[in-house]
Amino acid sequence: MITGELKGRVDRLWTSFWNNGISNPLSVIEQLSYLIYLRRLDEEETLGERAARRLGQPFHGRFGPDEQAIRWSQIRPQSDPDEQLRLTQRAFEHMKRLPGTEGTPYALHMKDAVFLIANASLINAAIRQIDDIFELVRRQEEQEAEAGGMAKDLKGDLYEYMLSKLSQAGINGQFRTPRHIIEMMVQIRRPGLQDEICDPACGTAGFLVGAAEYLRETYGPELLTDRAAFARYQGPMFTGFDFDGTMLRIGSMNLMLHGIERPDVRRGRPARRHEAGERALHVDPGQPALQGLGGHGSGGRRSLSTTFRPETPDTRSPRSLSAVRSPPLV
Repeated sequence: MITGELKGRVDRLWTSFWNNGISNPLSVIEQLSYLIYLRRLDEEETLGERAARRLGQPFHGRFGPDEQAIRWSQIRPQSDPDEQLRLTQRAFEHMKRLPGTEGTPYALHMKDAVFLIANASLINAAIRQIDDIFELVRRQEEQEAEAGGMAKDLKGDLYEYMLSKLSQAGINGQFRTPRHIIEMMVQIRRPGLQDEICDPACGTAGFLVGAAEYLRETYGPELLTDRAAFARYQGPMFTGFDFDGTMLRIGSMNLMLHGIERPDVRRGRPARRHEAGERALHVDPGQPALQGLGGHGSGGRRSLSTTFRPETPDTRSPRSLSAVRSPPLV
């Protein structure tokens, strides 16, 4: 759980966006997600470079020789805010077309992404404040490790706190499910490493993240030793659907920031069908999901979300139909 000091710094960062004309919470979250992900890309690049040097092997990262200037660690120390803004805009365009993501859902969702920060003073303040926040997170993680406490995903908690601000007035009809409700539902379902987990209205992917955290806590040793299980955990195990392009981008980045490197987050509505005893998912624009939890299928793999509108017309009254329709799983 993040501290009051961290929450205060996030709130001040939020105020910086508000004071510079970006006041829609969904837009703030989206722009912050881009900046946080740019920072993470640079961290991963640095770790890869160090590992390659230790092994004496060449390193092929996501930033080529002509792109080193647009890494977070190079943008941050720039003294000229206008230059910082120009480099960040270049970095954002690079992030939209990351090497190795061609043809993936990430590339499809990012195609329409727009960088809204056009104010040099805002980008300067945001970069500085984001770095200060993550430095505080690093110190808290070190203190907890020295105290012998359980390792906590403070970066994930931090992002969850940012996402919690979307609950204000149900932005654009999106309602965020409280984290303790997500944890309760995941614990009731108790997903396993052989399961396929789907959220038919994923929003910010809170349910998928909750399921991923449960799997990591429950099956940590298996994920470290079983390469096949870890490969599934990094993407194919999790599927999310949504119609809002912004939510698809935020959901994808939320999963990636929680260690799901290749999230399968798609535009559309899911429907179910049974083939040879195994549940399969396909996109059917005419079949909106009604309910978030269901039982096992006919002997095959199970899905966290399995109850959908029936093929035949529903003869129940509008009131009874609305009673079973679940809100978007955000």
